[in-house]
Amino acid sequence: MPRCICLLCALTVLVMPLAAQTVSRKSAEQIQKSFETHKGDFDYLLGDWAFTAKSREFGEFKGFWSALRLSEGQILDEYRVVDEKNETIYVTTTIRNYNGISEQWELIGMDRANGLQDFGTARRVGAEMRLEQRFGVAQGTPRTLRIRYYNVQNDRFSWAADRSDDGGTSWIENFQTIEARRIGKPRSMEPLAKPR
Repeated sequence: MPRCICLLCALTVLVMPLAAQTVSRKSAEQIQKSFETHKGDFDYLLGDWAFTAKSREFGEFKGFWSALRLSEGQILDEYRVVDEKNETIYVTTTIRNYNGISEQWELIGMDRANGLQDFGTARRVGAEMRLEQRFGVAQGTPRTLRIRYYNVQNDRFSWAADRSDDGGTSWIENFQTIEARRIGKPRSMEPLAKPR
C-alpha cells in the first residue's frame, strides 16, 4: 500500500504542470487572422543596418544588424558588434515568430556555445515595438531587458533598453541605446527544401 501511495504522489507531481498548461480556445481561423494582422510588425527591421550604441556597461560601440524574413513568416536577425577595423567582437542571432494563440511575438536569442537561453516576448504598442527579454541565463547572470523600438522610419530607427538585475523589481532606465541607419534593402529567404 505505501508503494501505491508513493507512486500516486509521484504521478500527481508529474501531471500537475501538464494540467496547468492552457489549451487554446481559439479556432484555427482566429489564430490565422491574428497572424495576418501582426505578421508585418517587425517588417521595419528587415534589411541591413549600421548602428552606433551607448551602454552603461560597455560605453560607446558600433556594429551591423541584418534581418530577413524566412519563407513561413518568421524573422531571423543577426546583431554584430565590431571594433574600429570592423572586426567582430560579439555576435548574436535571434529568431522571432508570431504566436497567434497568445497574440504576441516570441523570440529566442543565441550566441556561440550558449544554447537557446535568451527568451523574450514582444508586442506592437502604437508606433513602437516593445520587448521584454532575459539575457545571460546560460552564464548564470540572468538579467532582463525591457526594450523599445521607436522613431521607426524607412531609413532609421531608435532602440532603448531598461535593465533589471533582480527579476523586474527595479530598473535602470536607458541602460543601453542604439541609433540605426539603413545600409541595405529588405529581403526574404526562399524555402530551403522546395517540393519537387
